[in-house]
Amino acid sequence: MNEFQSVALEREGATADLVVEGGQVYCSNRREFLDRDVAIVGDRIAALLADAESVTGPETTVVSAADGVVLPGLIDAHTHADIQLLFDREVPHLLASGTTSIVTESSGLGLLFGSRGVETFLERTADAPVSASVSLPPQDFVDTFEPATGTPAELEALSDLLDHDRVVGVGEIDWIHVVGRDAPVEDLYERTRERDLPIVGHGAGCRGEALRAFATVVDNDHEAISADGIRERAANGIHVVGRSGSIRDDLEALIDAYPDLDPRSVSLSTDGVWPGDLLEGFGMAEIVRRLIDAGIEPADAIDAASRNTAAHFGLADRGVVEPGAVADLVVVDDLESMAVETVLSEGKVVVADGEPLVDARTDPYPDYVYDTISVDVSAERFTAPLEAGPEGRVRAMAVDRGLVTTETTADAAVVDGPDGSSRRLGPDPATDVLTATVLDRDPATEERGFTGFLTGFGLESGALATSAVWEATGLVTVAADTDDAVVAADRVASMGGGIAIARDGEVVADLAMPVAGAAAELPPEQFAAEFEALEDALREAGVDIDRPLLTAQTLTFPGVPTLKLTASGYADVLGQSVVGLEPAADTDD
Repeated sequence: MNEFQSVALEREGATADLVVEGGQVYCSNRREFLDRDVAIVGDRIAALLADAESVTGPETTVVSAADGVVLPGLIDAHTHADIQLLFDREVPHLLASGTTSIVTESSGLGLLFGSRGVETFLERTADAPVSASVSLPPQDFVDTFEPATGTPAELEALSDLLDHDRVVGVGEIDWIHVVGRDAPVEDLYERTRERDLPIVGHGAGCRGEALRAFATVVDNDHEAISADGIRERAANGIHVVGRSGSIRDDLEALIDAYPDLDPRSVSLSTDGVWPGDLLEGFGMAEIVRRLIDAGIEPADAIDAASRNTAAHFGLADRGVVEPGAVADLVVVDDLESMAVETVLSEGKVVVADGEPLVDARTDPYPDYVYDTISVDVSAERFTAPLEAGPEGRVRAMAVDRGLVTTETTADAAVVDGPDGSSRRLGPDPATDVLTATVLDRDPATEERGFTGFLTGFGLESGALATSAVWEATGLVTVAADTDDAVVAADRVASMGGGIAIARDGEVVADLAMPVAGAAAELPPEQFAAEFEALEDALREAGVDIDRPLLTAQTLTFPGVPTLKLTASGYADVLGQSVVGLEPAADTDD
């Protein structure tokens, strides 16, 4: 007889370690709310009882859910836990938002350090009260714009990690890397399929025949931003991951498409919650509340944030309220407010009366993850050679909506080089033409860089530098003044990574992000305040676009069209090629 049966049988003398009493329990397999008490032994649910008084002893912890609703712990189906702010520092606030498990990319440690970085993240999160499952980074085996850097040894190391109990597949791949072309990443995918693990898609802008082809590669996608896009993914057998977070909010599209979907084929995600939003309580409970408020059946909304995600990613014994399942539970006031009162993680109370009872982990990571910025920040690197655009007319990126930068042409300024004798191409802030430079910062690779141009950003003076860029180990600057670009880039390097803004030769705001040059080790409150100070400094310098720091961080991100930065030149995203500063013949002004 297992350790749960005596409690389930209510044998004399059998007692639960913890009882959640008096609430309406969402019974996952019936998709109904029943008056039950939840009896827990160790980290597992032992039984759902009409009255748990018979198994409540003097040592039993009793949690009242009177007038409340007991739900399975909520699962974020797609996030990025090792960039911006370290997962360790966010855990208490994640729990208070109802999130007990995440499926995360390894976008910082994994991107820079490969399998070693993933192993460090797995070790670091092994005992966290928010269960973290990881999808492996495929970027080292992508060769669309730059040569693939993944070695046979790294392929073997990542493949071995696929057998780890908290590795649940391979992380997001931009469709342009795999649709209609052969790519080295297919070797990793073959090994993933052998283990029947999912591959995460990033299908922004993917539709029609391209989406049909993409559906033969990936198993889920969180990038549909319209109801038709969601329907098309579902029609092609792709598990739909609805998204609402700090980067994008696409819930309205999901709500519109819901009547045409099998509710079991839908999961919910944040795609990342930035500290300011997290401090305001945004998380998985709020996403569920919004779906219910829009008329989605409560059972469907709850399953999309728990059971469906657990089933898709193979999260054993999570996402359900049933005997034998891991005792991750969330008690909310009601389904209208979804106000989180109590949270249990593996049978322990970690949130009570809405307040987290656990502290953030603050000890440092291993030494190797720090001091990862290796760049030459000499002034010439932040201008372009005159021969690339002899008349000053150059191909440029134009800031569009969201993360998108489109292709345009611009008239760069012709400036003196650092030695005073050569002529080079530089910014002309009076006409909103800025330099946009990316330098390869990875100490393990040969240093390379490229300076292009950016319009529509609005910076009138100074420069911004950041190492916290997406899908690249780069340091990016956006500059109205190249001397300030040197100052800002040098500050980022001296901090071991992060964001800095310089004006008139001085740093006016900065934020250190020293873990892999991509994540901060700060209390969320401090991160949010310093991030706001950076945005304020940009506003003072004339920038008036929404979320300018996100725009800068995604200048290297080919997951959205149409023109992005690489160390070899511009990435022509839809053309799947690298292009230089010479304008295309048919580019509009």
